[in-house]
Amino acid sequence: MTLPTICVVDDHEELRNSLVEMLELADYQVTAYASAESALPRLLETWPGIIISDIRMPNMDGFAFLTALQERDVDLPVILITGHGDIQMALGAIRSGAYDFIEKPFRREHLLEVVKRALDKRQLVMENRQLKAAIAAQDHEAIIGQSSSITALKQKITRLAQADVNTLICGETGTGKELAARRLHEQSDRHAGPFVAINCAALPESMMEAELFGHEAGAFTDAKKARTGKFEYAHQGTIFLDEVESIPLALAVKILRVLQERKVERLGANHSIDVDIRVIAATKADLKAMVEEGKFREDLYYRLNVVELHLPPLRQRDDDILLLFRYFTTQASDKFNLPVPELSLHVIDTLMQHPWPGNVRELINVAERFVLTDTLIDQHTLANWQSEAGHSNLPERMERYEKRLIEEALSQAQGSIKRTYEGLGIARKTLYDKLAKYNLDRHRFLDD
Repeated sequence: MTLPTICVVDDHEELRNSLVEMLELADYQVTAYASAESALPRLLETWPGIIISDIRMPNMDGFAFLTALQERDVDLPVILITGHGDIQMALGAIRSGAYDFIEKPFRREHLLEVVKRALDKRQLVMENRQLKAAIAAQDHEAIIGQSSSITALKQKITRLAQADVNTLICGETGTGKELAARRLHEQSDRHAGPFVAINCAALPESMMEAELFGHEAGAFTDAKKARTGKFEYAHQGTIFLDEVESIPLALAVKILRVLQERKVERLGANHSIDVDIRVIAATKADLKAMVEEGKFREDLYYRLNVVELHLPPLRQRDDDILLLFRYFTTQASDKFNLPVPELSLHVIDTLMQHPWPGNVRELINVAERFVLTDTLIDQHTLANWQSEAGHSNLPERMERYEKRLIEEALSQAQGSIKRTYEGLGIARKTLYDKLAKYNLDRHRFLDD
């Protein structure tokens, strides 16, 4: 993230330098040009700042400059500097799309107020574009987050994707085990093959064998014709066995043979079929404990667990909660064609204090309810949240809340120390002390 950027365009050197100095003293990053022709090639659609331009300039004047900029980016705020005789022209320019005009001679306070409003608008536009781009790229970046645990997880998935070995994914309900499995598949050399997901807990035991292995015609009463099983269907791709702890012990022997020999035998068949598959299993249970209790086959456990991925629960991903919530509210607003409600400090505090037993899946439901009803939680859920939140003491809750407020202020200020401590109403030294206390790096909030 770059600091708020302002482009000043004026052919009068004295006025141009005066504007630049005034804006830089207000902690803004400023670029300046003596003509619109020299500025235009450097102002691309992705440029994050605003324009302050004089109207009366030789060759390309402020109006022609405005028109050229709007052809590139209709949402780019352009502030026009006008003399007394140009007021009617400036008003016409606003009707044509200019953000505002400043009459000469102008007061510093008025200039900075208009600039701040324009930058806030620009920041909102750029954030919305980034969120829409993130939604469009959802299939390519299924695991969203910037916390250290999620960053490490993404890196491990990238490494393991090329290993092509059986993998066990462990994590609580709602942590995104299937998403992790899909990323392993999509980043592997098998990405062109099928990804076949099976929820073992959702299959009745009587149907599980036929579903996984397939059957020949006449293999049992209702087998009118031959059917390809999921293992066979996943040939040259990946099969994902979710809630693998639900596999019956009697069926585990046949699955073990598939893992060992990469051969499948349909029900009622007298021959085996070779299958080229990668097996990824997922569990929310402690399979090792189930093995010790005799509830899961030890040999199957070790065959599945060549490598292991652990997905962290949402309560251990404080840095990702607001990022995910904004992402899912944006998705919901697009889905339901509704505006995204504003995140008040109360909403932020509530989100950060909740223990999220349902993890990301629960967060998605809360985000959709928030967009649909402008209500974060219902009264029954609120009572449960307050009860659960009571397990942490007041100093811990206050520190988490304070850290989140500082992060929000840094984000709004795009990493500017001055704008952050002014926005929070604290001294510069106090802010630096807090940044050190919570190990916060302001550069994390700067635009690339």
